[in-house]
Amino acid sequence: MRKIAEKIEYSPTTIYLYFKDKSDLLVQICEETFAGLAKKLEAIDAKYDDPFEGLKEGCRAYINFALKHPNHYKVVFIMMPQEEADAGQYEYVGSMGDKAFSYLRENVANCIKQNKKSRVDVVDVDVASQVIWAALHGLTSLLITHKDFPWASREKLIGQMIDMIIRTVQE
Repeated sequence: MRKIAEKIEYSPTTIYLYFKDKSDLLVQICEETFAGLAKKLEAIDAKYDDPFEGLKEGCRAYINFALKHPNHYKVVFIMMPQEEADAGQYEYVGSMGDKAFSYLRENVANCIKQNKKSRVDVVDVDVASQVIWAALHGLTSLLITHKDFPWASREKLIGQMIDMIIRTVQE
């Protein structure tokens, strides 16, 4: 907290007027980050009637949001200590993170319902949604944390990932 206070030119005690501790500050950053992502996903959800297009654009928005806000993404998904989440410091259910994930889950469910020949059973919507999120998170995290790796073009990687996701729920 001292480093944060120094960076923003406040005294450490001033920060404690707004946040109980470092964990509380991290939770607020998480909520703020997820609120921005949820807002983007909500706009996409309203724009597309076709769930496949909605899923495709939602996946792209997730990755682009993270790439545009890499420091927030790192705090939310990479640096947030798991023990704090496990200790109930961050209540996921009912949070903005829960809301953001619900857009993904809803699109996956709608894609599966629309495509009667999908190999993904409707009861596996939660698993399919979590696997898709894990794939998106993996690529996104690698693009953010390993900038010097000789990646194929960013757009090609993102496009291929999204195409694979769409094929998974279409076939």
